[in-house]
Amino acid sequence: MSFKELLKSDLEIIERELEKYFEVKDEAFPHLFESMKYTTMAGGKRIRAFLVMMFARLSGGSVEAAIPFACAIEMIQAYTLIHDDLPCMDDDDMRRGKPSNHIVFGEAQALLAGDALLTYAFEVCADNKHVSPSNITKAVSILAKCIGACGTVGGQVLDLEGEKRKLTKEELYHVHDLKTSALIQASALLGCCTSDKGREYFDVAKKYGHNIGIAFQVIDDILDVISDEETLGKPIGSDAESNKTTFLDFYSIEDAKKYAEAITEEACNGLGDGDSAKVLKELAYYLLERTN
Repeated sequence: MSFKELLKSDLEIIERELEKYFEVKDEAFPHLFESMKYTTMAGGKRIRAFLVMMFARLSGGSVEAAIPFACAIEMIQAYTLIHDDLPCMDDDDMRRGKPSNHIVFGEAQALLAGDALLTYAFEVCADNKHVSPSNITKAVSILAKCIGACGTVGGQVLDLEGEKRKLTKEELYHVHDLKTSALIQASALLGCCTSDKGREYFDVAKKYGHNIGIAFQVIDDILDVISDEETLGKPIGSDAESNKTTFLDFYSIEDAKKYAEAITEEACNGLGDGDSAKVLKELAYYLLERTN
């Protein structure tokens, strides 16, 4: 099966399984589940979920074991998007070509939907019946560290501080190491947690996740300048409007592309030559060449 065929097949599985998690759990507050589902099921590349699946394959885990972890990662991703778009954060009215969650459901409901998705993700991870208790414990610990105060939350804090002043190159790198790379690393590591020998692949997963995470952000910064709203699915030029420091404060567009290419190549080193490794390499370059 080719890279694109496998990506399509895995994403169909994830969409189907995610849908099941959002059947209304309590009729007393159905709008909460509507709000949670609205952002989680609003499309997106599902790259983080695919990474869970691929690192499960790479480390000898099963697809069945990877699915709950992959769904949990997508819930976490949706939570971060809901909160990022809030007026007190990035104040974005559009996400993936649709009105942001708080525009549709109101700020309070959006905030609570994000909170609910965050905790739901841990419930889904903990209830994974295809993974040993010790690996569930490791997965939950990894996820908590990657998205907590010293992960995506800390990255968001630094990002907001960066709206008040220009960050140094080192500070900007640290922001996106936490805000972008951390969740991508968590995705790769959770895939490894599906297998008893998965810990042998942790270093490879961390390196790969870190580098494609930074490359992903570099391309994001480029697209915010050269793309258009219809293609990107959200307003362009929002970084400059918010006075945010981006990689284009330190690189020309051409040099930024070269930097993204270099760390993408670095990400792929050490993966090996097996079928799963080849797919992960294709994924890295697919993300490098994306237009939205």
